[in-house]
Amino acid sequence: MKIKKCLALLLTSVMMLGTFGCGESAATGAEQQAAETTAEAETVAEAPAEKSSEESVAEASEETTPEETVAEGPVTVTDMIGREVTVTPGSYKNVVCIGAGALRMYSYVGDVNLLCGVEDIDNETLEERPKMFDSVARPYVLAYSDVFSTLDSCGVGGPNAQAAEAEKILACNPDIVISEYEDEAKEDALQEQLGVPVITLKTGPKGVFDDSFDGSMSLLGTIFNATEKADKIIAYVDEQQKEISERTKDIAEDEKPSVYICGLGNWGTTNHLMTAQNYVLFNIANVKNAVTDLEKDGIQELEAEKFEALGEDIDIMIMDAAAVKNIKPLYAEDKTMFDTCKAWNDGEVYLEMAFNAYYTNYEIALANAWFIAQSVYPEQFEDIDMTKKTDEIMQVFFGKDLAEEIFACPSSFGGYQKIDTKTFFE
Repeated sequence: MKIKKCLALLLTSVMMLGTFGCGESAATGAEQQAAETTAEAETVAEAPAEKSSEESVAEASEETTPEETVAEGPVTVTDMIGREVTVTPGSYKNVVCIGAGALRMYSYVGDVNLLCGVEDIDNETLEERPKMFDSVARPYVLAYSDVFSTLDSCGVGGPNAQAAEAEKILACNPDIVISEYEDEAKEDALQEQLGVPVITLKTGPKGVFDDSFDGSMSLLGTIFNATEKADKIIAYVDEQQKEISERTKDIAEDEKPSVYICGLGNWGTTNHLMTAQNYVLFNIANVKNAVTDLEKDGIQELEAEKFEALGEDIDIMIMDAAAVKNIKPLYAEDKTMFDTCKAWNDGEVYLEMAFNAYYTNYEIALANAWFIAQSVYPEQFEDIDMTKKTDEIMQVFFGKDLAEEIFACPSSFGGYQKIDTKTFFE
């Protein structure tokens, strides 16, 4: 059994076995900005010859119908930061999501019509609200803005309001809170103050491809009796990752172009020097990274001199659309800034969609993986139409075609494209 699927099933089975008791599950580490760090590639473990009792129960539960898996009473689950919380699956009618990414992940699995409050940042009808991400596509907002606009405020939200607002949450009268505030003591205190379960989600450094993303999906599926939907997302992401890797695995190292990724988000500070040497989307697509000798992994700013020195070795540049607003004025001041970059001079610069906007747009990160692979290895991906692929991904996550709306957002610049380096920043 593949490790990602095994972990997801095991998490669910342990949750359900913990009725009136204490459940325990393992969750991998993550950071507030999941897409802003990178990690080593996953190891695939061999399944044991004899199945454990937990695996057997997990497989048995997978074969039952949704009606058969409905819990009749409270169960103890372990959330993604290790807190044991008693919940009653399928019983919740008033849901609040707080913190960067919580509402997004809930919208993948849960019913948005159960929401009784929303953070101001996600209610686009408000005049007074954080607006720093309004030009960037956030597919969950595009999909459900009509619902969010009708809800009371459960807090301001946004990167400048990094604390739960208990009074506003209480005013929404929730019977459960889904949170992305990853402080165990504060989550326990908030739960005590609210008198309802507070469940913390989390994803790991590999974002949508991380085991912790699977764990968060499974946790939501268990709590809201939506295991079929959660499992569908987990399986789809796994299949997509495998297909991208399979198409590129046999390309000889000396035939691979050298690729530079830039414009990666780091709490909003990004430009052509913001890069990563162990970029997870490159790893999945077997892309050769032009940056290899940094002292540490993770998103970081390259020295300008180092970028210039690398220039002749950069065959292809992938630029995140989030960086355009910062690169454009720099280029206006100094039109020689890319003169040493082979990819710029050859017109081999490609624009991926911005995937960090109030935490990670996991579905866009998945689409970006396809776009990067296609840009670097066009022959292996000549059958892929990025508009159709984007819509396919959005259908799995939201049940809606959203590519047209995503590409129409100001910071999308019309969508996935090979940019004209002579005119793009003019």
